[in-house]
Amino acid sequence: MRTKIYIILVALLATSFMSAQKPWTLQQCVDTALANNRNVKQQALTRKTREVAYEQARNNLLPNLNASASQNFNFGRSLGVNNVYQNTNSSQTSFGIGSSVTLFNGLKMKYNIEAKNADMKASEADLEKTKQDITMSVAAGFLQILLNKELLQIATDQLELTKTKIEQRKGLVAAGKMAEGEMYDLLAQGAKEEQSKIQAENTLKLSLLDLAQILELDNFENLDIVAPENLSESDLHLLSADEVYNSAITHRPEIIGAEYRLKSSENNVLVSKADFYPSLSFGAQVGTGYYNLRGIPNNSFSQQFSNNMSTLLGFNLNIPIFNKFAIRNQVRTAQIGVQSNKLNVENAKIELKKSIQQAYYNALGAKSRWQAANKSEIASQEAYRFTNQKYEAGRATLYELYQAKSNLTQVLSEQAQAKYDYFFRVKMLELLK
Repeated sequence: MRTKIYIILVALLATSFMSAQKPWTLQQCVDTALANNRNVKQQALTRKTREVAYEQARNNLLPNLNASASQNFNFGRSLGVNNVYQNTNSSQTSFGIGSSVTLFNGLKMKYNIEAKNADMKASEADLEKTKQDITMSVAAGFLQILLNKELLQIATDQLELTKTKIEQRKGLVAAGKMAEGEMYDLLAQGAKEEQSKIQAENTLKLSLLDLAQILELDNFENLDIVAPENLSESDLHLLSADEVYNSAITHRPEIIGAEYRLKSSENNVLVSKADFYPSLSFGAQVGTGYYNLRGIPNNSFSQQFSNNMSTLLGFNLNIPIFNKFAIRNQVRTAQIGVQSNKLNVENAKIELKKSIQQAYYNALGAKSRWQAANKSEIASQEAYRFTNQKYEAGRATLYELYQAKSNLTQVLSEQAQAKYDYFFRVKMLELLK
């Protein structure tokens, strides 16, 4: 029983917490999406992989150090201390420690470090591009909810207006001053507007679900948002396409990433060419051993360990002469990669310019539609007011009133859509800059 009571209390507390949850701001939605999105996490892991590769490229400049130990047993004829093979068993123990460092290899390690650094920077740009794409998606979903909220409010207001008229007409019908058939027309109009309101509510719930999925939230039933304060027309500044492009060409992550990949491929050409040059390395090794021949007196392990100590210092020079044209073909492949990445840079710039121009002219179109809708809204409000006065005076039919009201509802919906479309296009240009 105590367990059941505890579970019920926890459920009630969780429900009250969710119901008391404050509406989300746009910044909170963006921060949550960036923290939860799997594409962002995956790109962050890719960036860490590139960072590890860059660190290893730098560490390759250091000398290595390795220790070794071996134990061998020989059964049968063995080489004795007098350098004569004897029919006896023997064992040999050896220890060694050695180090080597590359002195010169055609600057291959230097160019490899620069290539890996460029790869890491390109991965950072890819991560930033993913974050900006998520931010754009959140902004679009956020504004869609604001639009659907406004459309729901319009549908609610129109329904309430019709309900008011129905209540007003009930008394007239009861007093015999109004035909009962006209009352049925009002009720039918109210039912139609009720259906429009329900559809608007469902559309709003779907847009909330879309945003919750972008944020990767498990529950969206209590999700609500608050409109930003800078969504008035006076707070918006429409940037020109040239202004956005001139700034974006040096700041956009897709351009930066493409340029870093080009730089990496250019260094890979130098890495491949370095194999044409001789390589020089230096090595040092210290070793000792213990030899035991069965049946013959042997010095102790400590004596042999000290007496058999040897030191080796040496240089190793490797000069490539003929390698089946492998190096030449590696260079040619790397050069093809450079040409491919140059095209990728140009394509990224072209695509960026297209996106900016499309966003700019879409913003102009949305602004024009919004301005036209504002004018149309004033005219439709006056038309509805005038028709309503005529209807109240008995000089207009109910159909004419419905038509004027339907036109006003449509204009208000188009006005809201144009407004939020303009907001989104302006913010898109700001993000592209």
